[in-house]
Amino acid sequence: MISKTYKLVFLSLAAILLLAALPACSGQATAQAGMMPLGQMPSEVQAAPVSVQQAYQFAAANPDTMKQIPCYCGCGAMGHTSNYSCYVQGVDANGKITFDTHALGCSLCVDITQDVIRLKGEGKSIPDIRAYVDTTYSKYGPSNMP
Repeated sequence: MISKTYKLVFLSLAAILLLAALPACSGQATAQAGMMPLGQMPSEVQAAPVSVQQAYQFAAANPDTMKQIPCYCGCGAMGHTSNYSCYVQGVDANGKITFDTHALGCSLCVDITQDVIRLKGEGKSIPDIRAYVDTTYSKYGPSNMP
């Protein structure tokens, strides 16, 4: 029979592990990846599903990463040159972002970005992330990057 002390220790450890896992479940883990605050996003993005919001927040805050990641939704025909282009049309000399609304209605763009967020959070390098995206998404269409 297990003593009360062991049961208490076990339950305490289980509670600690559960509390440690909660930030990842609530989406707070993605905030550590470098996210633009939601309040700085256009109203359309703020009204979008959480996965779309996170994708816009991440793309806007991580241009150096996202400009190296292709998209496979066919948006190259629209002039998009990376997955970053699905979210950001341009940035002026003062740093003001003009957002592109394309990814609001394109789950492939968002899926790619969510994978980038996850893989970057796992410590993967940009070349490894790019290789994963190429392998996973090339079946959907041509890359918008060379």
